[in-house]
Amino acid sequence: MEHNIRIELVDEANRKPIPRDSASLGFGRHFTDHMFLMNYSTEKGWHDPRIQPHQPLCLDPAATVLHYGQQVFEGLKAYRAEGGGINLFRYQKNFERMNRSCKRLQIPALDVEKAIAGLKELIRIDQDWIPTDEGCALYVRPTVIGIDPFLGVRPSSTYLFYILLGPVGAYYPEGFNPISIYVSDNYVRAVAGGTGEAKTGGNYAASLVAQKEAQDAGCSQVLWLDARERKYVEEVGTMNIMFRINDELITSPLTGSILPGVTRDSVLQLAKEWGVHVSERLLSIDEVVEAAKDGSLKEIFGCGTAAIIAPVKQFVYQGETYQVADGGTGELSARLYKTILDIQYGRTAGPEGWVERIDM
Repeated sequence: MEHNIRIELVDEANRKPIPRDSASLGFGRHFTDHMFLMNYSTEKGWHDPRIQPHQPLCLDPAATVLHYGQQVFEGLKAYRAEGGGINLFRYQKNFERMNRSCKRLQIPALDVEKAIAGLKELIRIDQDWIPTDEGCALYVRPTVIGIDPFLGVRPSSTYLFYILLGPVGAYYPEGFNPISIYVSDNYVRAVAGGTGEAKTGGNYAASLVAQKEAQDAGCSQVLWLDARERKYVEEVGTMNIMFRINDELITSPLTGSILPGVTRDSVLQLAKEWGVHVSERLLSIDEVVEAAKDGSLKEIFGCGTAAIIAPVKQFVYQGETYQVADGGTGELSARLYKTILDIQYGRTAGPEGWVERIDM
């Protein structure tokens, strides 16, 4: 289908230097030369798809996103594939989730066909920015914001959708090495009926105070407990979380207060295929503590687009530090990380439909 994307390219002389040192890439620090945008109005729907130089947005200071937080976003990656071309990993799931987030925030459903066409063309234009080193990728950040210049609590009638690209390395300074997490029982992230299952900026703003506590305790992330009883584990700040107790792999069920992660779903599918006993059930922090004490806690790991798999070496709860097994990377964590990365780079075949190759 023809989407008539307007394209304005940066002059060659004005293009930014592409960072080539993967060790110093970090995450979310660098952005490519171009961005994709399109607008929404009640009269025209989603219209004016365009690619233009990466530049500041021009917003009225009364824009609804700035005052009432009507905004959603996504995160996915493009990979330099073995044998040429570029791989996108389960990106359709990201756009499906984006539209679920839009529904929760009362944003009109995104025109996914136009958005995907724009994403692919943008990647083609800025393909030289895709890193080639192991564990690196091109991060993709689609975002929708309400832009009505109106100071009143109601859904906007106009919106801006845009996609940013940027080369990334490891999400954590530790790389694929075990991290420490901090269990917060002073603050909560979300409650069923709230916006916890939507990917919206307000959820992350609410998490910052607990994240500061975690950093002060020497930890990389917060492990959230449920908002009602402060008892059951839910997710980590930027990832879903998995616990392997004896031979059971346990993660929180999707009860409306946590994000339904694409990597979470991938982990569960692979683990089931491998014959792992998988449970989506309520798991109390007390059960995790007891498992750490008696040695039945074999692994904890986070899973998400940014880090893929993040093994956990220890957790801090109510002033006590509990080590996970021997404090190293668990067998299942390592296997999942390697398998998912191999699928993303095209070194091994994954389940049908997980990877789409963009030929350049």
